[in-house]
Amino acid sequence: MRKSLIQVFGFLLSTLGWLFVSITLAMDYWRVFFVGGKGGSWMIKSSWYWSNLWRDCVTDTSSVTNCRDYDVLWAVTPYVQGVRGLLMAGMSLGFVAAVLCFIGMDCTYIGGSAEKKDKILLSGAAFHFVGGVSALAAYCLYTNRVASTAFSPTADRSIIRYGIGTPIFLGLAGNFLIILGSILYAVTVIPTRMLSVFAARAEASPSYGPRTASKSLYTTAYRAPSGRSGGSRVSSGSRVSGISHVTGDKIPPRDTFV
Repeated sequence: MRKSLIQVFGFLLSTLGWLFVSITLAMDYWRVFFVGGKGGSWMIKSSWYWSNLWRDCVTDTSSVTNCRDYDVLWAVTPYVQGVRGLLMAGMSLGFVAAVLCFIGMDCTYIGGSAEKKDKILLSGAAFHFVGGVSALAAYCLYTNRVASTAFSPTADRSIIRYGIGTPIFLGLAGNFLIILGSILYAVTVIPTRMLSVFAARAEASPSYGPRTASKSLYTTAYRAPSGRSGGSRVSSGSRVSGISHVTGDKIPPRDTFV
């Protein structure tokens, strides 16, 4: 029961995380810059410059927005292309991971045996983790580009120094939920798999405890001498001599008549 609850909680967290990431693709204000409000009427001379992954825009105080869409795929700034590619790759991996984790969860009745479902769930957790890291790399790349331009002392003064917008923080929160969900999936599978592997190794390896050693000692001592049939009885003298040979003890004088 506890295992199923952890898996359901991981499924909800990872799904909510990918929902946040997908929303950021369509959001505006990935980077934003405010100009105006000084030396005159604030209502007339202020404006907001902002951009997302698909266009650059400017909005003034009269709520009029003028945008310039990115023309073609190969004419976009390279780092924007990289962010797009990483997010698309991460979302594709996240979709595959969600399907695999849904099949491998204990509360579902598909996927086969328990061992097979654990393998499927572990694969889905790995896809979630890789997809989350891919999306995290996309947000870090965009943030690094914006920050390097804003804080660079050698940059041209005419270049707009943007700040980080809301979608970046929402995407980072979604990445945290995705990675946390993948860890919860793995916690329900990895300990069980490790215990089964250790149990199989323990069954396969021979035990060399004190009981086994003493048993082999007395078995060797009372073994029938060579040259006789296995069904012949061994005399007491042969037994005593065998024990003294194995243990290394000398025969006491009272037993020399045997």
